[in-house]
Amino acid sequence: MHYILFDGSYRTSLLPFTFTRPVAAIRMGILTLAEKWEHRLQAPVSHMTEAYLSGKFPMDSGADNLMLCGSLLPDDALVKAVQALPSGKALWAGEELLAYRCPEPISPARAGDLEAVSYTGPVQLLRNTWEIFSENGPALEADFELLTSGRKSQPIPESNRVIRPDRIFLEPGAQVEYSILNATEGPIYLGKDSLVMEGNMIRGGFALCEKGVVKMGAKIYGPTTVGPHGKVCGEISNSVIFGYSSKGHDGYLGNSVLGEWCNIGADSNNSNLKNNYAKVRLWNYQSGRFENTGLQFCGLMMGDHSKTAINTMFNTGTVIGVNCNIYTPGFPRNFVPSFSWGGAKGFTEYLPVRAFEAAKVMMARRDVAFTEEDARILEQVFADTAHWRKY
Repeated sequence: MHYILFDGSYRTSLLPFTFTRPVAAIRMGILTLAEKWEHRLQAPVSHMTEAYLSGKFPMDSGADNLMLCGSLLPDDALVKAVQALPSGKALWAGEELLAYRCPEPISPARAGDLEAVSYTGPVQLLRNTWEIFSENGPALEADFELLTSGRKSQPIPESNRVIRPDRIFLEPGAQVEYSILNATEGPIYLGKDSLVMEGNMIRGGFALCEKGVVKMGAKIYGPTTVGPHGKVCGEISNSVIFGYSSKGHDGYLGNSVLGEWCNIGADSNNSNLKNNYAKVRLWNYQSGRFENTGLQFCGLMMGDHSKTAINTMFNTGTVIGVNCNIYTPGFPRNFVPSFSWGGAKGFTEYLPVRAFEAAKVMMARRDVAFTEEDARILEQVFADTAHWRKY
């Protein structure tokens, strides 16, 4: 059996994060959506995604392929249902295509030709960018149970002040000293070789993934996730930070999502609540306009490789694309297209050759190479987003 995650109908509404990854490579909770499937299936998965992403995220197909919607957050009942799906049939929940099984990996558009099977159980789909943080709590709880069931945590050092230690799990190599850990409202998970320095206050749910770092004096409110090799400090509330990104200094980040290889400069802050307490509108790439999220609290959505200088400020409900560099005083606009350089006083185009130079240096600091495949992906993003850069 070959398990293949297809992007589905929500890829565009999940931009800017899906400019540089398949839908199922989005992190939510502790794991990415793909990793959630791998843990529950006890098998590897691959991706059916955009052609320009397929070099980095190749599809592994064979004579028997179970195609799964990449937006789906799996549970035990759903996994059981998809594994029982016969060849030549498609599993639907109303009008939502959940899965289909076929001898060759046909596109989701052709799944309507297969015999339909109805799924009546509850289904959770990631449809919008703001759901990455707004639904992070239940996802974190589910991943915590999945990863820790039947296992024993490494000992929590006695220097810490701990509330609900039964809801705190330290993987091998995780370090935490002289900090306050309160898991009353959600679990706290410290990944392999992660580090929580002295003097931190962490209120769960909270996940610090493998080799992540919380620097001294941070105040973290859950549900918050920091991805692998991420580095954070300051005040953070209900946010998801993908791998290798850094918010390493004081400043506030709330109800926000940061992609990979982002860097937030010292004393940068985002607003997550409008002064009139109105529901927040957020830029939607699919409709090409600002859409109502239905949320009162919604902060910053930032695509991969974007960065801010010190003291940068963001309005409530701001969307920053891929490879942006925000550095001038004042509040930039609420939607900044990919490959933009500037701020409140205006923007110029951030050419790939300059962006790639910065990416190579940043990634080399973490012993990760900036590859030709990375360059090809970002060049395609640069081309595909040109029509938004009308400065």
